[in-house]
Amino acid sequence: MDGTGGLDTSQTRSLRHAESGSYNFFADGDLLLAKVTPCFENGKKALAKGLLNGVGYATSEVHVIRPDIRSVYPRYLLYLLSSEHFRAVGISNMTGAGGLRRVPEETVLNYRVPIESVSAQKLIANFLDRETARIERLIAKRESFLSLVEEKKTALTVLAINGSILDGLAGGEPGWFGTLPADWTVRRAKFLFRERDTRSTTGEEELLTVSHITGVTSRAEKDVNMFLAESMEGYKLVFEGDVAVNTMWAWMGALGVSSLDGLISPSYAVYAPAGTHFTFRYLDLLLRSRPFVAEVNRRSKGVWSSRLRLYPDAFLDIPFPVPTIDIQQKILAALDVATERENKLATASVKSLDRLREFRSALITAATTGQIDVATWGKRGQTDRRLDKIEEELAAPHAAEQVEAGA
Repeated sequence: MDGTGGLDTSQTRSLRHAESGSYNFFADGDLLLAKVTPCFENGKKALAKGLLNGVGYATSEVHVIRPDIRSVYPRYLLYLLSSEHFRAVGISNMTGAGGLRRVPEETVLNYRVPIESVSAQKLIANFLDRETARIERLIAKRESFLSLVEEKKTALTVLAINGSILDGLAGGEPGWFGTLPADWTVRRAKFLFRERDTRSTTGEEELLTVSHITGVTSRAEKDVNMFLAESMEGYKLVFEGDVAVNTMWAWMGALGVSSLDGLISPSYAVYAPAGTHFTFRYLDLLLRSRPFVAEVNRRSKGVWSSRLRLYPDAFLDIPFPVPTIDIQQKILAALDVATERENKLATASVKSLDRLREFRSALITAATTGQIDVATWGKRGQTDRRLDKIEEELAAPHAAEQVEAGA
């Protein structure tokens, strides 16, 4: 997590299990710092405490730092590792290529602690505990509000795929999509799509990726931490308008309509539209909706939930609601109107979170490097005034939401 980090200690294993793998051992009082990108940049770190039997083990992609309490106060060191200056030093010294760049151990060990007095370090840590507490509460509040906005947008999507957003009279065929208007038709995917298995002869087309978050996009736009094959000859070709399915992660919603020509892994599935039954956007909305993903989950096969696969016969057997193109366009127009306000609220919340995190980061950096006098800063109320200003700037867009919620 960002900020000063955190540690998930919910999983326990036997020591014999740990010895059989490649892990870094640590104990209560140790600091764990992510070494690989993008986890390091995202501030992944933790101070270990309350461990079962006082020990634990973690991935080898973390630095385990054991503070010498005679010269450094652990919580001050945790804040120092969260400072902008330390992050900048770590990033500038990363080694490796692409998504496998790491912060070397020497960079951490050679970093100079700006405040040498342990008593002063403790004062700074106590100050930051106190001053960042309100920032953390506001961040949690904004994140919770943002989650509510996203849930509202998801609910609107569900209303869109079965036409409820148009306030039409239900009475048609029920299914995973809900109950449809009486004049809508339902057809199985095998009548709407055909499986495409055209292979690249050169492997030089643009490589695409299929994600449950962003759908079908160019891999060049993603921060993917996986090696590329030496040659992509034999990869499956995808054309604009095709449905691409990540067979292994379809149960999470990793599928969608491609807006690009390109190629994808030969283990994925590609389905070409058999006619003009859907607009691009309505079909993508349908495929990535929560009800459709639940239906995919139900039809996928595998021993474990994390190993489910959506095979072509299962996909092609799924019934699809097929409104007319005119109705699809009306649905999308109504959805745009309904989500406009939610998008504005989401944008305002994201800006608020960015400002709060920037302020927290700047405060931590200033305190840990001795740029501010922690003895007088809090008494003068600088933190409160800065946070009051941030909240005031966001009061207007959120006031409408609060009034509606209380109506």
